[in-house]
Amino acid sequence: MLDEQTKLLLQIETNTISCSFPGLGCLVSDLHRSLLNHYGEFLGLDSKRVPNNPAASQFVEALANAWTEYNNPRAVVMLVVQADERNMYDQHWLSALLKEIHNVSTLRKTLAEIDAEGELLPDGTLVVGGQAIAVVYFRAGYTPNDYPSESEWRARLLMEQSSAIKCPSISYHLAGTKKIQQELVKPNVLERFVDNKEDIAKLRKCFAGLWSLDDSDIVKDAIERPGLYVMKPQREGGGNNIYGNDVKEALMRLQKEGSEADAAYILMQRIFPTVSRTFLMRNGICYKDDTVSELGIYGAYLRNKERVILNDQCGYLMRTKAASSDEGGVAAGFAVLDSLYLT
Repeated sequence: MLDEQTKLLLQIETNTISCSFPGLGCLVSDLHRSLLNHYGEFLGLDSKRVPNNPAASQFVEALANAWTEYNNPRAVVMLVVQADERNMYDQHWLSALLKEIHNVSTLRKTLAEIDAEGELLPDGTLVVGGQAIAVVYFRAGYTPNDYPSESEWRARLLMEQSSAIKCPSISYHLAGTKKIQQELVKPNVLERFVDNKEDIAKLRKCFAGLWSLDDSDIVKDAIERPGLYVMKPQREGGGNNIYGNDVKEALMRLQKEGSEADAAYILMQRIFPTVSRTFLMRNGICYKDDTVSELGIYGAYLRNKERVILNDQCGYLMRTKAASSDEGGVAAGFAVLDSLYLT
């Protein structure tokens, strides 16, 4: 997000599982560019200032590279989806491009279906419904609601034990938690992973303040000035963060209980982004509101042991929401898809 006070782009979070909207996001950018081609002169806007967003094509290229690396032409890419999936069109767009551009087939299975239909061959091959799986692409499995029974946990373990390439593996899934993000902000931690001092400085410039609840001074300040902090659990999917006076109440409750429950949370500096007046379209209704936007950069990383095959950016996601809303998920109902306009 663009911080209004410092004019810096500050990182909100890192997502390593079920990164949504590469399909629909690039279509929205195409729509905006097309509209400006037709009506830009009346609005004083230039369609060339809406950058091309190759998210969908680069997403499927990364998945196709993983499929190729698995080296079994009869295997497929499996999308792990929720039983009540509402964002299926974004997923179908990727499946269609995989087939059309790379001739790679996909199938869709819930965790429960994988448990019922899956098996692990002696050589580590994952077979689901009689089909060998080269790549497991998670679009589910990131929230406790996705694991209502032991069946779903068995499915997750089965996939992790297999030789299929996981997007992500359990280790990379955990690397995306808020706790890891907070640990990376600590002095001398980035230096363990990045050698170039200039790169380290650039990374640190993007970090907002992040603290564990072990820091008593920060906790005290957050209780006194809760509006300057966001309290975040190790959860994904939107709607889980704690804001405003609820931060104070939650911290005081945890202090009173004296349990280890506070280890489930981190505190983050609350970013106050630049507010813009924007037209929004949601549920077929167009309206104008004060809004803030959040920019996400997709990335793909593929390696086989120590050999890095792919490490690149894959387009962007722009989400815009009402400035009065704390949460920002599109699928969760708080935001809409948007595009960059370069000035």
